[in-house]
Amino acid sequence: MRIRTLALASTALSTALLLAGCSPSGTSDGMAGMDHGSSSSTAPAETSAQFNAADQMFVTMMIPHHEQAIDMADMLLAKDGIDERVIELAQQIKDAQGPEIETMQAWLEDWGVSADDSSMGGMDHGGGMMSEDSMTALESATGAEATRLFLEGMIEHHTGAIEMAQAALDGGENPDVLELAQQVIDGQSAE
Repeated sequence: MRIRTLALASTALSTALLLAGCSPSGTSDGMAGMDHGSSSSTAPAETSAQFNAADQMFVTMMIPHHEQAIDMADMLLAKDGIDERVIELAQQIKDAQGPEIETMQAWLEDWGVSADDSSMGGMDHGGGMMSEDSMTALESATGAEATRLFLEGMIEHHTGAIEMAQAALDGGENPDVLELAQQVIDGQSAE
């Protein structure tokens, strides 16, 4: 089932990127009628209102992806008996991804797009997302077992984020989104 879900997610992302490449530059790729004007100065982070389907796909998928990584980090940080290096990594992940979520949410608001406006429908939000059972196992685990589950889960989670970021670099057009995608690749590869 997981392989099927990943295959479907990959197909949907590929389709969106293909469509993004076929549309004329400067359009919002089939989102006519939406207000894609510039944002007010109250937005925490402004971005060019010009974006395509690949930019939107990356942002709408990466927000819940980052949210789950923060949930994983919070679970680990609440435990005793965890290696100090892993605690530092969990805090680093939380500190980096929280502000990125806020930035991406501001972009969606600027673009007039809901975080739920993704062609992914009911599918999970990209490769590397932990299942509910895996999250429950991490929450229940202690000590070395919790450390192992966190690290294994985060490696898979980061691999999925890197793949999504590379797809955004390959098909996106918004310079701010492309910059964030490169930051995700650089930061999460190092982690």
